[in-house]
Amino acid sequence: MELKLHKSICFFDLETTGINVSKDRIVEISILKVNPNQSKESKTWKVNPQIPIPKESSLIHGIYDTDVENAPIFKDIAPQILEMIKDSDLAGYNSNRFDIPLLAEELLRNDFEFDIKKHRPIDVQVIFHKMEPRTLAAAYKFYCDSDLENAHSASADTLATYEVLKAQVEKYDAVENDMKFLHEFTTQNKNADLAGFVGLDKEGDEIFNFGKHKGKKLKEIFKSDQGYYSWLMNADFPLYSKKIFTRTKLKSVL
Repeated sequence: MELKLHKSICFFDLETTGINVSKDRIVEISILKVNPNQSKESKTWKVNPQIPIPKESSLIHGIYDTDVENAPIFKDIAPQILEMIKDSDLAGYNSNRFDIPLLAEELLRNDFEFDIKKHRPIDVQVIFHKMEPRTLAAAYKFYCDSDLENAHSASADTLATYEVLKAQVEKYDAVENDMKFLHEFTTQNKNADLAGFVGLDKEGDEIFNFGKHKGKKLKEIFKSDQGYYSWLMNADFPLYSKKIFTRTKLKSVL
């Protein structure tokens, strides 16, 4: 069985220096693009993160400083990544909470535009956790009846994620073979940003998900508390979250 696609979908996976979306960097990215005619193209890049890779991270994904010292920096490969994912939905394993936010952070940090509204994110892990809570290796064994070799290799994990999603759609009658459905099914929280600092209320307005103004509309706080926006922009929030703060701030003065 193949996925029913009206436009391309890019499965991708990141190996990184750590799990802090704001501070950590990509050391490897693999993308598997599946087109509506079921043709596929894949690309994997090693990336010089320009910071040391912690030993605990290297022990997980097997990539050490010496492996990437001659690799391109992210800014040099970003145009190729953007070209590959343009006009495509984005899918991954735990991608809504980690891979997409970190990819967005890397792009914005290097002055490349990224807007999640142009892509429908589909998180294979969410389907798995809703149906059969386990890890990717267990998901691959459960759905595909095979052992996942080279786990934590971006290329192997990306291909496994693609195979698992196809198997999930085939296994569950409740999981439709439709990218719009899969996007909505795997979206756990409706947030305006990627890291979950800014939520959306019933009217679709941006609200704070944290701090002293939790639950309040951004546009109202930016009008009543003039210094709060400045504090947000100087604090250690992800760049994509700051982009939402600024966009809402600008709307609040119109």
